[in-house]
Amino acid sequence: MAHVRLFRHYIHFPFVILGLIDLLVLVASFLITVFFRYFGEVDFFFFSLGFVLPSALAFALTNVLVMVAIGVHQSRLEDGMSGMMLRTILALIFSLPLSGLLYLMASDWLWYLGTVGVLTTSSVIGFFLLGIARTLFFAIAGKDAFKRKVLVLGAGVKARQLLEDLQTPFNRKGFTVAGYVALPGEPVQISPELLIHPGISLHRYIHSHPVSEIVVAVDDRRKGLPMEDLLECKMEGVRIVDGATFYERESRKVALEMISQGWLVFTDGFTVSTVAGFGKRAIDLLASGLLLLVSSPLMALTAIAIKIEDGWKAPVFYSQERVGLNGHPFKVHKFRSMRTDAEKNGAVWAQKNDNRVTKVGAFIRKVRIDELPQIFNVLNGTMAFVGPRPERPVFVEKLADSIPFYNERHRVKPGITGWAQLCFAYADNEEDSREKLRYDLYYIKNQSLLLDLLVIIQTVEVVLFKKGSR
Repeated sequence: MAHVRLFRHYIHFPFVILGLIDLLVLVASFLITVFFRYFGEVDFFFFSLGFVLPSALAFALTNVLVMVAIGVHQSRLEDGMSGMMLRTILALIFSLPLSGLLYLMASDWLWYLGTVGVLTTSSVIGFFLLGIARTLFFAIAGKDAFKRKVLVLGAGVKARQLLEDLQTPFNRKGFTVAGYVALPGEPVQISPELLIHPGISLHRYIHSHPVSEIVVAVDDRRKGLPMEDLLECKMEGVRIVDGATFYERESRKVALEMISQGWLVFTDGFTVSTVAGFGKRAIDLLASGLLLLVSSPLMALTAIAIKIEDGWKAPVFYSQERVGLNGHPFKVHKFRSMRTDAEKNGAVWAQKNDNRVTKVGAFIRKVRIDELPQIFNVLNGTMAFVGPRPERPVFVEKLADSIPFYNERHRVKPGITGWAQLCFAYADNEEDSREKLRYDLYYIKNQSLLLDLLVIIQTVEVVLFKKGSR
């Protein structure tokens, strides 16, 4: 099993294991520190373990939560082990005041968190133990024995798309492809060396070459599938997975080229309960209220900086029409980051190194400060804290004509942050908007309170490491 699905969101199983290992390592580092600082006798320590464990768990959970927020585990894919450990140092530093805050809130239960020496020593020991544990984990988890072996039924356009889109290290982590089986009459788009002998029985193949899953990625199912063969495989314990579902699970986005209106109707997801709606609104109000409280001084400084650069009569904010829930227009509020005459020739996409951006605007865009006034959009209900990025009507009209299912992103409220903003850079053309729609549809299909909380936590990484801003 390479993925765990919690509240309809796919989480890569090895990262779940790695998170649990990190948790245990940090608990152990805290216990080691407390033992040598306060006890020194094994029997006395184990007798008092019940009093120490709450503090150890609070310390470990705080650190793991911060690691998730700044993308420590995912950074292993892009930055290697050194980048992962550098972010771990940052997470351990950020966790120190948070652990101290927990002590102030529950000092009777978390007495051992109240000493700075214990927290810093535990963090140092934890850093070295985490390095050892992760090195051992990746040495084992990197082997193919920890990956599912997958056989793809189909060798046409859809199969080729699976091959191309899931080749990147970010996506192709939990499986290896045993080969592709072409159906009779299907145009072959896969290299010959990846093809399994045509006409072979799937049932006979899995006996000599065991696989965990068969992914059905044929271009036209109306031409027929080897249903009896697939049923035999299923009865042998092999999972049969639709190509679009497999793509969604592995890439955390929806394959636009593989889906139809029928798939949208009959697939699991794309539903929101009344209880979840109330929960989401509660998270919106809580998150935006806290963000407003924390960011108020920063917003005041930003307003002053804009005035200093452009003059005291220059506007600090600008409002712009965007498309919201069910296609209804609304006004979005931001700090002004461009010249006042930026769109004298009409609406255009924001470009990298855009010469219309002011000096203050360039900075506040990089660190996302320009988005902060959208807090008021969340409070008045026109936006959510988490959702697809709202676009301008002129762009929506063009994109809806050329990209299938584009208007489906308006089934939910637009958000300050979202799944697409976390997973993909800024969209400044049609192809980028098509890619972001794949992530938006994944969010709409699998939305839950857990996914919203995950997006909010990981948005910290976007702010700290300037990911996806333009």
